[in-house]
Amino acid sequence: MFNVVKGREGHRIEVVKTDDYENWFSAQTEFVCNWLAHSGFTGTGHVLIPNAQGNLDRVLLVSDEPDSVWVLSELAINLPVANFYIEGDEQSQYRAALGWVLGQYQYSRYLETPQKQATLFVSDDAAHQRVVNEARGVYLTRDLINTPAGDMMPEHLSEAMQNLAAEHSAHFSEIVGDDLLAQNFPTIHLVGRASVHAPRLLDLTWGDPSHPKLTLVGKGVCFDSGGLDLKPASGMRLMKKDMGGAAHVLGLASLIMANKLPVRLRVLVPAVENAVSGNAFRPGDIVKTRKGLTVEIDNTDAEGRLVLCDALALADDEQPDLLIDFATLTGAARVALGLEVPGYYSTDDGVAQALQAGGDEAEDAIWRLPLHQGYAEFMKGTISDLVNGAAKPFGGSITAALYLQHFVEQSPWVHFDVGAWNDRPRPGRPVGGDAMGLRAVFTALQKRYS
Repeated sequence: MFNVVKGREGHRIEVVKTDDYENWFSAQTEFVCNWLAHSGFTGTGHVLIPNAQGNLDRVLLVSDEPDSVWVLSELAINLPVANFYIEGDEQSQYRAALGWVLGQYQYSRYLETPQKQATLFVSDDAAHQRVVNEARGVYLTRDLINTPAGDMMPEHLSEAMQNLAAEHSAHFSEIVGDDLLAQNFPTIHLVGRASVHAPRLLDLTWGDPSHPKLTLVGKGVCFDSGGLDLKPASGMRLMKKDMGGAAHVLGLASLIMANKLPVRLRVLVPAVENAVSGNAFRPGDIVKTRKGLTVEIDNTDAEGRLVLCDALALADDEQPDLLIDFATLTGAARVALGLEVPGYYSTDDGVAQALQAGGDEAEDAIWRLPLHQGYAEFMKGTISDLVNGAAKPFGGSITAALYLQHFVEQSPWVHFDVGAWNDRPRPGRPVGGDAMGLRAVFTALQKRYS
């Protein structure tokens, strides 16, 4: 599945810090020094070093940050198709190999001949297993987001979640179509009822019931046309990624289960398509949520918070030790932080600090935003308890989070507002769907439940 293999074969990759390059150079043989000088290598980037017969001997990489998780990411896609290995302790091998495999990601479902790539051998067994577990979670998230909506509707998302449950001996159940109304999930049904693809609430549980309860909720809007408040073509083009929150919680669940964290895990995914038809919900409609609060629809394109609120209310009823949701919720968060730094909100300062530390350790950027209660009045209705869209155009990510907070009253809660999409290639992070904040959260969870 990945071009990272246990063992020690092939050509050595030698990583040298930029400041140490001159000392390294002075310790080399005359042959190597002459080769580097005549090949025009200036001490930046990588170079292939041959042996006396002219065959490849090793690879030199000079980097400002040799300990970064991304140090081998570009090398992984630029080296010739051959076997390579790295040396070092478990942690250094893990970090380097993880960046390697994340850098080599290709979404190849519709390609006849995926690009062949170099293979990295890792001698430390524990490092290799950590890389495989983590890469599986990130690849799952990326694959789900990158899949076109025609092949990733609610029923397909259900299938992916069932496969994950089977892989880890977890329990899976779902509530489909009009059964959502019968079991009191009116907002999920409201948003998804106009589609020929029936709305669903997907539910996975795993782990010892005596362990602390950890609940993940992911927005699963498999395609968002905007509903009757129809998006323009430019705004609709990437809406296959609007189930990115669901993809994140499935990737995170994969990591949690593969690493056997001592938690009682529950994953809830409201899966819908926000489509247009004769029975689509309308601006001005009022819906009574699972929690009993009424919501007036200001804009049918603010549907993510509607499907989430019923799922969050269900999750909060169990009073888990920690409740985390991921959602591609607002463009406002992207305006504030750009596409590369997901924002998050937390009702628990200790959890927020742990998440920030996890992001720093994993080199997975996240940033805390404020649940500023002064904006809460913007979400109050006049003929309903709440509205799903604020009348004021400012602070849109905050007001969306404040709306969701009405449905979480008993549990420590974290809400991630993620873009789930890279619009430019970066080391280890190609253009397309991506897991943003996932590794930060997992690092924090490992420490919390160790």
